[in-house]
Amino acid sequence: MKDLIGTFYGVGVGPGDPELITLKALRVLETVPHIFAASSTKNSYSLALSIVQRHLGQARVTPLAFPMTKEAAILREAWEENAQKVLEVLLAGEDAAFITLGDPLTYSTYGYLLKTLKRLKPQAQIVTIPGITSYNAAAALTNTPLAEGEESVYLVSGAMGGAKLREAARIAENIVLLKAYRHFDDICAALEDLDLLDQATCVRLCGLEGEKVEKDLRSLKGQPMPYLSMIIIKKNGKV
Repeated sequence: MKDLIGTFYGVGVGPGDPELITLKALRVLETVPHIFAASSTKNSYSLALSIVQRHLGQARVTPLAFPMTKEAAILREAWEENAQKVLEVLLAGEDAAFITLGDPLTYSTYGYLLKTLKRLKPQAQIVTIPGITSYNAAAALTNTPLAEGEESVYLVSGAMGGAKLREAARIAENIVLLKAYRHFDDICAALEDLDLLDQATCVRLCGLEGEKVEKDLRSLKGQPMPYLSMIIIKKNGKV
């Protein structure tokens, strides 16, 4: 007799606005009996969970702690431990979903969990449901075309400062820089050196309480920036 194993869903819940959830994601969230949500090792709060809480019905919610570190060994241990928690549910024959901000396969902890699950249980049934990204929502908020005609758009992380931005500016007409919080002033310095500061728009907390759009990045220098901060740069000028 064939062993029954549940289906694992990776569900993108959008950037923050509860209305920016796809119908497919909503259907899964309303029917799966188990929901997993990423949290910090310091607490069990999940922003993704707060966005979709109203849609979960009687689902059992389990936080999965992911440490904020670059230590490879610690990260691998966390991914393995969390994947085992998911597998316990799937091997009991029940479906489960992992919810994540934005899109599950764009700068998401889901990607690491996905790879670990596939390694531990290659035959596991995994369905990934894409979500609206924060930069799609920010482009819509500011009415900014991300790319037109033969232009290219480059998605980079600002977690380490302006280094990646300098690389991207050589090859792309449009740049989206995510995680522009910890080294914001260094990113601004890179934009100044590239003569792109006036072609940049900063969007903070897109779709969430406290959402702000700032077109004068000079006014933000020295200010603490929230984790969910991004910059959209158009080398050919702002819209």
